[in-house]
Amino acid sequence: MQRVRENLRRAYDSGRESVRLAREDSRPDSDAEVDFAPPRPEPDDVHHSTNSRDDAEVPHSLRIAAAWGWRLIVVGVVAWALLRFIGVISVVVIPISVALLLSALLAPAVGWLRRLRLPPSLATFLVLFFGLAAVAGTFTLVINQFLNGLPQLTQGATQGIRTIQEWAKTGPLHLSDDQVNQAIDNAQNWINSNTASLTSTGISTAATVFELLAGALLVLFSTFFLLRDGRKIWRFIVRLFPVNARWSLADAGDASWATLGAYVRATVLVAFIDAVGIGIALVVLKIPFPFPLAALVFLGAFIPIVGAGVSGTVAVLVALVDKGWVIALIVLGAVILVQQVEGHILQPLIMGRAVAIHPLAVIVGIASGVVLAGIVGALIAVPLIAVLNTGVRRLTRRRPEVPSTAVVVTGASPG
Repeated sequence: MQRVRENLRRAYDSGRESVRLAREDSRPDSDAEVDFAPPRPEPDDVHHSTNSRDDAEVPHSLRIAAAWGWRLIVVGVVAWALLRFIGVISVVVIPISVALLLSALLAPAVGWLRRLRLPPSLATFLVLFFGLAAVAGTFTLVINQFLNGLPQLTQGATQGIRTIQEWAKTGPLHLSDDQVNQAIDNAQNWINSNTASLTSTGISTAATVFELLAGALLVLFSTFFLLRDGRKIWRFIVRLFPVNARWSLADAGDASWATLGAYVRATVLVAFIDAVGIGIALVVLKIPFPFPLAALVFLGAFIPIVGAGVSGTVAVLVALVDKGWVIALIVLGAVILVQQVEGHILQPLIMGRAVAIHPLAVIVGIASGVVLAGIVGALIAVPLIAVLNTGVRRLTRRRPEVPSTAVVVTGASPG
C-alpha cells in the first residue's frame, strides 16, 4: 500500500509540472520584439563573394582587378626580398650555382666509374682531379701562347693605329693633323682623368682575391659532395615538405636535373664545335693567337645566341690589327657562318625539344642576369630558365607518372 501511494503521488506531481510548462509556453513574451515585416529580398547585384552592399556597388571587373593587384604586389615584394637576400649572400649562391653546373656536366662520368664498382668517394675524386688537370693545362697553354705572341700583337696594334691616322687624313673624313692630334689628346686626357677610378677598381679587385679563393674552394667542395651525395641531399630536402607534395616535388626535381644535365652537355658540345670552326678559320688565315682566340670563343659560347658572336668579335679585331680589313671581313664572315650553323642546326639537333627555349626568353634572361649578377648572371640565367621551365611543367601536371616499381605503404587499421 505504501508503494502504491508513492506511485500515485509521483504521477500527480508529474501531471502538475506538465500543466505548468504548457501554460508558460502559451504565454506571450513581453520582452521579445516581434517583427511582422516580410523579409527583404537580397538585391540582384550583390555578388556571393562580397561581404557588404558597399562591395556590391563596385563593378565585378574592378573587384577582380583589385584582387589580382594586391596579390601581385605581395608576390613582387616577396620576389624583391628574395633577390635582396640572394644579393647579400651572393658569395655563397654564385659558387653553389657553378657547382651545380659542374655537377650536371660531370655526373655521367662519376656514374660510369661507380658502375665499375669503384667507391663513390674515389670515383668523384678521380673525375674532379682529371677535370681540374684538363682545365689547368688548357689555361696554361692559352696564357703561354698569348705571352709569346704579345710583342707581335703590340707591333701590329701600333701599325694599325698609324694606318687609322693616315685613313683619317686621306679618307672621306679629310681630317687635318691638328684635328687628329686633338682627338689623340682627348683620348689621353680621358685616360688620365679616369686613372683614379681605374686604380680604385684595381684596389677593390685585389681586395676581393680572398673572396675569389674562398669561392673557388666552395665550388670545389660543393661539386665533390653534390657528385657523391647529390641523391641523398635531394631526398632530405624533399622530406621537409608535406607528404602529399613529396612525390610531385621529387618527380619535378628529377626532371629538372635531367634537363640541366642535357643542357650543360649540349652547350659544351656546341661551344666546342664553335671553337673548332672559328679556330680552323684563324689557322688557315694565319691570324695570331689562334688557340687563345678559339678558347675565348669556347668560353663565350656558354652564353647562348650572343656569347660566341661577342667573343668572335675579338678575333675580328685581332685580324684587323694584324692583317688588314680584307682578312678581318673574311674572319667576320667565318664567325657569322659558324653562328648560323649553331643556331639553325647544332642547337635544335643536339639540345632537342627537352630543353628548347624561345629566343626571346633567352635574350631577356641573359639581359636580366647581366643586370643582376654580371657575367656570372649571364652564364646561369639560361640554365635556370630551362630548369624552371621543366620543373613548373611537371608540377602543374594533374598526375605525375608513377613508376611501375613504386610500392604504396599504408598504415595498419586499428583493431
